[in-house]
Amino acid sequence: MISARVRASLIGMFIAFAGLMGATYAIALGTPTERPILTISGKIAVTNKDSTAQFDRPMLEALGMTTVETTTPWHEGKVKFEGVLLDRLMKQVGATGQRVAVVALNDYTTEIPMEDFAKYNVILAIKLNGEYMSVRDKGPLFIIYPYDSNPVLKTQTYYGRSAWQVARIDVR
Repeated sequence: MISARVRASLIGMFIAFAGLMGATYAIALGTPTERPILTISGKIAVTNKDSTAQFDRPMLEALGMTTVETTTPWHEGKVKFEGVLLDRLMKQVGATGQRVAVVALNDYTTEIPMEDFAKYNVILAIKLNGEYMSVRDKGPLFIIYPYDSNPVLKTQTYYGRSAWQVARIDVR
């Protein structure tokens, strides 16, 4: 029997390979082996619990990590974030909506057009400067745009879409 961590790693490698080949396949989700830190609901085709897709940190990391180095209004100087491309995550769950509602642990909610994810390479950050983010430090998950890559991203519109302490995403 394959352990959950090995299965998550194999899934991540398959997704990375499919991405390189231009495929947009959603495959079955495993079951979180640790406490889930993200629940995705709404217009999704791939679920693993009660019509939702739940992810723990190893499952998210298995999807493949991307690094964004950028300045933000919340940090001093340039910082390095590591996380999952939201476009990849939405493909993984078979998302078919036009927008997502992102809900933080404190119930802060923001809406983001799904087209932003591919257009700007938005990530769901798990790490800040090589360290996992705690709730106290805007974690465990933080939506990050690569602000320095495009002047249009350095506006209140995109800063407002950058929710921290993300707990849920509802695809609409």
